[in-house]
Amino acid sequence: MTSESALREYVEQYLPEDEVHLAARARGQELGCVPIGAGGGAALRFLATALQARAVVEIGTGAGTSGLYLLAGMPQSGILTSIDVEPEHQRAAREAYTAAGISPSRTRLIMGKALDVLPRLTDAAYDLVFVDAYKPEYPQYLQHGIRMLRPGGVIAFDNVLWHGAVVDPTKRDESTQAMRDIARLVREDDRLVPVILPLGDGLLVAARKP
Repeated sequence: MTSESALREYVEQYLPEDEVHLAARARGQELGCVPIGAGGGAALRFLATALQARAVVEIGTGAGTSGLYLLAGMPQSGILTSIDVEPEHQRAAREAYTAAGISPSRTRLIMGKALDVLPRLTDAAYDLVFVDAYKPEYPQYLQHGIRMLRPGGVIAFDNVLWHGAVVDPTKRDESTQAMRDIARLVREDDRLVPVILPLGDGLLVAARKP
């Protein structure tokens, strides 16, 4: 009988990463910003492709791994806006984008705290919002994300299973509670149609109703 871990590995390795992705992932590990897994990245590329996303916001640049997946699914005219408070993360992301042959005109990297930057972004102007940043602020990112999404747009949150801690009642730390809260808030919001994809550490995806 096949083990759960073997099945998970099969799913995560279904679409192998190329050298550019692997290099970006390695830089992320060195910087201490663990990037989205290959399975979750493939889901982001799929979403960007299905939505024909021309305007995408990423909260948490990381080292560019998630950005590579998002840009790969977007049309050539699409622009990725990526927010991060760490300059080293954005430098690593630029290195990844250059290695992938992505034009600098397709990315807008904004340095700063997400909760300071997001209020300046336009209402109903974005096709896709991806969140992989400071976990306790996820509920606040949600409210900005809903405002920024066009009807039919999608918001996605990484790490919503939080290494399994969300189902352990003894885990009461701030980050774990925030993951529980974001799952509940998305589920209870009548403007959204959600699903949790058990890829990597859990990807919560929700479409804004037309």
